[in-house]
Amino acid sequence: MDARRGPGHDSAMNWISNVVRPKIRSFLRRETPENLWIKCPETGQLVFYKDVEANQFVIPSSGYHMRISAPARMKSIFDNGEFEDLLLPDVPVDPLRFRDERRYADRLKDARTKTGLQDAVKVGVGTLEGQPVTVGVQDFDFMGGSLGMAAGEAVIKGLETAAQRQTPFIMFAASGGARMQEGILSLMQLPRTTVGVQMLREVKKPYIVVLTNPTTGGVTASYAMLGDVHIAEPGALIGFAGPRVIEQTIREKLPEGFQRAEYLAAHGMVDMVVHRHKLRETLARLCRVLTKAPSAPVQPSLPVPAHA
Repeated sequence: MDARRGPGHDSAMNWISNVVRPKIRSFLRRETPENLWIKCPETGQLVFYKDVEANQFVIPSSGYHMRISAPARMKSIFDNGEFEDLLLPDVPVDPLRFRDERRYADRLKDARTKTGLQDAVKVGVGTLEGQPVTVGVQDFDFMGGSLGMAAGEAVIKGLETAAQRQTPFIMFAASGGARMQEGILSLMQLPRTTVGVQMLREVKKPYIVVLTNPTTGGVTASYAMLGDVHIAEPGALIGFAGPRVIEQTIREKLPEGFQRAEYLAAHGMVDMVVHRHKLRETLARLCRVLTKAPSAPVQPSLPVPAHA
């Protein structure tokens, strides 16, 4: 033992290692730029998180529309941010006992912990500028918004509820496509949701689809393109197969902006492109026109919460 080290040396070093260093690391983690700043995917500019949050997760300088969580989307649409959270049907978990690099059941558990949702689609009922509406929101953060049995059941539940309560149904779509871990059971949701849309049509209630970034694959091949009106957020990628897959298949270069919201609106696939700040009033106006409802006083929406 080194004679120069006093009897309290080891305990002092332990205190520094076990107490002081963890506190310093914890403090630094709270103040890291990842928690304070957002990088604009379009321009690369760093923007203060609070500024983006206050702007409904639209980058103020570029107008780029960031993804927004399903609960935050609901609160931004309904009057005063208040709505009835619909209880969705239970479905079998991991019916195919699927495993790739990890078990599907473990992937589901992680997605539920990350998002606080049971699956990719959340459905609520409330009012929009005084009008009763049913709203479904697909959350891309839940396994890429993939369409499986639970998500399909949620969409159908929303359509059935709108038909029963005689309200418009507004669907915010965001998806990478069908959920491969459920195989044919996932693909079965395409015709099932299509039948659900037809049920709403039979009671003559409007079905409005808002296409957000991205909306692709089986979702685009089913309920996302069956609306009475199709709205897209600016810059949203919308299509069945991705542009790279199409280019490789047809061996041709695609036009500039192909499959983006603005290109699709110019070519008749989307009815209108609406900025997120104007979305609420646009949806309310469409619901009034399509249901022949009288105008009502505008109700305020709540700001998007910090956990969005």
